[in-house]
Amino acid sequence: MKSFIVIHKQRGETPLETIERWRFGSPAFSSLSASYAGRLDPMAEGKLLVLLGDECKKQNEYTKLDKEYEIEVVLDLNTDTGDALGLPTYEGNETHSNMSFVREALKSVHGTHQVPFPAFSSRTVKGKPLFMYALEGTLNTIQIPEHDETVYKIKILSLMELPAPKVLERILDVLKIVPRSDEPSKALGADFRQDVIRSGWKALFGRMPERSFTVMRLRVSCSSGTYMRTLATRIAKELSTTGFALSINRTKIGKYFRFGSFCFWSKSY
Repeated sequence: MKSFIVIHKQRGETPLETIERWRFGSPAFSSLSASYAGRLDPMAEGKLLVLLGDECKKQNEYTKLDKEYEIEVVLDLNTDTGDALGLPTYEGNETHSNMSFVREALKSVHGTHQVPFPAFSSRTVKGKPLFMYALEGTLNTIQIPEHDETVYKIKILSLMELPAPKVLERILDVLKIVPRSDEPSKALGADFRQDVIRSGWKALFGRMPERSFTVMRLRVSCSSGTYMRTLATRIAKELSTTGFALSINRTKIGKYFRFGSFCFWSKSY
């Protein structure tokens, strides 16, 4: 019997929905306990490590594994979630970066930094997840806890300019995948606020002057618990602008090692 499996979590799914989809297609495992080790945001996709049976008791060991992601960061636009499923804002900045400028900015986010948990995250404070405080508008009643995020390496995969209509098209395509739900638990957020978010993006681009946006595609090797949404905004800040993660794809789970000038993955899933 397998002690774990790796499933591709689709964009728009929660980790639990991913496991249920797998169970539906694998009836032989339907009665076996299963738990994920290292969650993924609903707007992220990629490898989800699922522990089976008695291996679930070792969940804490698995959640400490390092991760690799491929992400796209759009500069000069911002959302309150750090990804496309957030209320957008635009401050009028127009950033057109070259490779050398971006490489220099990325140096500042390497290493370990203590940062606040994202307001829209499942981290609990006083028994309630932060995203509930954010949706209620009561974040000012609590202190948002901080944690360490470690970035081992960032590789620039591409740097391109996309016209504003193309960026809006990409954003709306991403949002099409968000599932609808009438569950009572989703009532406060009006089903992830997706209707007001879609209309917000359309309204913002409707009054947008003719321009293009810089989109960076990056491969990030990092420690467990490093939020790509947070990293996207930190990178943009180093470039003296705003930014958000248009796409997030987890490509590796394992242990990242440095040996002199050599870097490699061990026990990669």
